[in-house]
Amino acid sequence: MAPRSFFCMRGNFFFGSRCWMTQFSTEVFLKSISFRLFSVKCGNADKESSENEELLNNLLTMGVDVDKAKKRQPGVFNRMGTQEQDLKMFLLSKGASKEVVASIISRYPRAITRTPESLSERWDLWRRIMTSDLEIINILERSPEGFFRSSNNRNLENNIKFLYSVGLTHKCLCRLLTSAPRTFSNSLDLNKQMIKFLQEVCLSLNHNKPRDFIGKIIFKNPFILIQSTKRVKTNIEFLQSTFNLNNEKLLVLLCGPGAKILDLSNDYVNRNYTNIKEKLFSLGCTEEEVHKFILSYPDVIFLGEKKFNDKIDYLIEEKFSISQIIENPRILDSSISTLRSRIKELVNAGYSFSTSNIALLSWSQKRYKAKLKKLNIE
Repeated sequence: MAPRSFFCMRGNFFFGSRCWMTQFSTEVFLKSISFRLFSVKCGNADKESSENEELLNNLLTMGVDVDKAKKRQPGVFNRMGTQEQDLKMFLLSKGASKEVVASIISRYPRAITRTPESLSERWDLWRRIMTSDLEIINILERSPEGFFRSSNNRNLENNIKFLYSVGLTHKCLCRLLTSAPRTFSNSLDLNKQMIKFLQEVCLSLNHNKPRDFIGKIIFKNPFILIQSTKRVKTNIEFLQSTFNLNNEKLLVLLCGPGAKILDLSNDYVNRNYTNIKEKLFSLGCTEEEVHKFILSYPDVIFLGEKKFNDKIDYLIEEKFSISQIIENPRILDSSISTLRSRIKELVNAGYSFSTSNIALLSWSQKRYKAKLKKLNIE
C-alpha cells in the first residue's frame, strides 16, 4: 500500500504542478497580448499626436482630400513649418482656382514643402518653354508631380539649356514638359548619355543630320529620355534583326512609328511579338505578312497576349477575314465593346464589310458618327 500511496501522491503532485504551470502560462500569455495591444494603441496615439494639427486644419479648410493625401505621402503630415498657405496664394496668383489648388495638394502633398522663392524660380524656368501661366496650370492639374517632384532648379535650368543646344525645338520641349516632365528631373549627365547614344545611332545608319534624327525620335516618343540606353539599344537591335531591315529602312522606322516602342521593356516586346506571330501563323499567315502587319503599325506591339488574341478571335467570329485585319491593323486599337457596337450600327445602316473598307471601325468618334449619320440618311 505504501508504494501505491507514494505513486498516487507523486501523480497528484505532478498533476497539480501541470495545472499550476498551465494557469501561469495562460496568465503570462494573456498579459503579453494585452501589453501588445496597449503598445499598438499607444503607438497609434503617438503617431496621431505627431501629426501637425494646424496643417490638418489648414488643408481641410482649403478643401484638400486629406485621406487621399495621407495615403500618397504620409510623412508630410509630420512636418512642421509647411508652406500650404504660401502655395495656395502663389497658385491663385497664377490663375488656378481653389478647387485646382486642393486637387494638386490632394494628389501630391509634398508640394506644400516648397518655398515661395523656389516656386517662383521654377515657374519662371517653365515659362521659358510654355507660352502662358494657364498652360502650366493645366499640366499641374493633370499631373502635379512633374513640377513639384524636384526642387533642384539649377538642374532644371541646365537641362533646358542643354536640350535647346542639341537642336530640340520649342515645340518638342513643350511636349516633353507635358508628357514626360521627369526628363527635366534627370541629372544632366543622364540626358547627355542618351543624346550621345542617339547621335551614334544616327551616324551608324549613315545619316548625317543627327539633330534632325534626335528631334524626330524625341518628339515621337517623349519618354525615351527617362529610359536607359541599354533598353533602347536592345529594342533597336531587335527591330533590325527581326525584320531584316537595312540602314535606310531602319532609319525611316525609327524616325516614324517605330520610335514609340523604343522605351518598352525588351521582354515585353519579345513576348508580344512572339504571340502575334504565333496567332497569325495559326490563321494561315506567312512570315512576310506578319512582318508587313507589324511594320505598318508597330503600335500593335503594345497589345498584351490576351487582348490581341481576344480581338482577333472576335473579328474572325464576325466573319472578317484575316487579310482585312492585316490591311487595317488600327482597328485593333478599339475595345471589343466598341467594335461590337459599331459593327451592329453599321450593319443596321446597310453597310457591307465584305465589299467596303473596314477602316472606319477605328475612326475617331466624331468622324465615325458623321459617317454613320450620312449612311442612315442615304
